[in-house]
This record gives sequence, structure tokens and C-alpha cells, in this order.
Amino acid sequence: MTTPPEAEVDAALGSAPVSFTALSGGQIGTVYRARLADGRRVVAKVGETPLDLEGRMLRFLASHSDLPVPAVHHASSDLLVIEYVEGETSHDAAVARDAADHLAALHDRQASSYGFERDTVVGPVHQPNPWTDSWVEFYCDHRLRQVLSARSFAPEIGERVESVCADLDDLLAEPDSPSLIHGDVWTTNVLSRDGRVTAFLDPAVYYAHPEVELAYIDWTGTFGEAFFERYREHRGIEPEFFERRRYVYRLYPLLIHVSLFGGRYHDALDRTLDRLGY
Repeated sequence: MTTPPEAEVDAALGSAPVSFTALSGGQIGTVYRARLADGRRVVAKVGETPLDLEGRMLRFLASHSDLPVPAVHHASSDLLVIEYVEGETSHDAAVARDAADHLAALHDRQASSYGFERDTVVGPVHQPNPWTDSWVEFYCDHRLRQVLSARSFAPEIGERVESVCADLDDLLAEPDSPSLIHGDVWTTNVLSRDGRVTAFLDPAVYYAHPEVELAYIDWTGTFGEAFFERYREHRGIEPEFFERRRYVYRLYPLLIHVSLFGGRYHDALDRTLDRLGY
């Protein structure tokens, strides 16, 4: 984007920003809070990832679920403008239980196959979503093997993850039906206030086994035991999820973080593969 973002917002919404403040916390793109001349408060995001896709996913969640998400005012490839929602990114047990209520309801939204109507992204990483009848096949080919082929890894990592893929039929189970997931629930993608979630941000939606969402929340430490206790009341959590399967699902975000950030994530990936016996 060569035009200043303030001018882009003015052109997109027909109202000039009277204040425009950079926000911290985002890892991908640059985010601003703006107050417009017409009184609206909005958040503008600029960056190199396809922001029109993020806008599509937010609109999809708004129209296909009751998950609280900000309204989308404008979405183009290099500018996303959404409703400004009040909230913080530190979440207590009350927020965790409210988030469990929302996500359990989201996971009740089902489809006939795994995948999504279009490919998406998580951060800058491409996520292919071809409709697939088998969850195990989808997770192997379109998550683990996809990130291995798209990013650069040491040969040893590829060999160990391929060994996991070869055993996925034994490591994972097919759910009763595919569930709609948010796909990127971690601390800064959730806003809360007064014990309630006010908005879920930055989705990476698709239809999946809901355990992959639970495993990501567990890995990021976004919510603690209060979340899982409440979620279990709604939908149950199958045996051996915490003992084994969460570590299988942890491999995907770990591979992404190794490819993007390296450092301590190499050790975490190595420990996770060791724990699984690979």
C-alpha cells in the first residue's frame, strides 16, 4: 500500500479519520484504531496477507453462526476495516467458560465433509481446504504434509512427521461429523470484558474435528481448566485426548511456528515428537 492508510480508510468508508492510533499485539500486518468524522470507531488492518479473505471469514462466521465477531465495513486485498469492539486480552475463568459456551455452539455447526468452500490462511501460511471425506486423510495431507512441502525444514523433521502420518489411522479417530471451527483461538484473538467474550478475531475457519481446536487452545494456554470443564458439559471430550491426541494436533501449529519463528519452537517440536514416540 503506497497511499497512507488514513486516506485508504477515508476512501473506503467515505469518512476521514479524526484520530488514528497504531495498536500493539498483532504478529501479522499493522493494526490501527481510528475514530471517523461521522463518529464511528473502527479498526483498520494493513499488510501483505490477503485481508479480503479475513473479511470473508468474519462475514461467514457472522452469517453461519452465533459466534461474536466484529462487523466488517470494508475488505480488500490490502485493507480490512472492521467494527471496533471493546475488550481486553487477559481472560479469567468466567471468560473461559463463556468462550467454551460459544465454541461448543460453533462446533455444533456441521457439514458433510472436511474442508471449506475456499482455501484460507493462518497468519501468512496457506491452508488448502479441499472437501475430503476422511478427517485423518485431511489432517495428514492438507495440514501436516502441506506445511512440510510449503515451508523449509531439516530432513530429519520431515522424516519424523511422515512417520506420524503413516500411523495416523491409529493415532486419531474419525468424529461423527465435521464441525465448523474458528481455527486460530489464542489469547490476542479473543477480546473479553466483565467475564464475557466480546469478540473472536482473525479466524482461519474450516470444517474439522473439533479436537483440533481444543488442542490449539491447550497448546497456546489461551484458557485453562475452566474452559475444558465447561466444554465437556456441552459436547464431551473423548478419552485419550489429553493423554495423546492433543500432541498429535499440536504438531501442525508447531511446524508453522518453527517455519516462521524458529528458536524455542524447534525444541518444542522435538519434545512433542519424542513424547509421541517418533
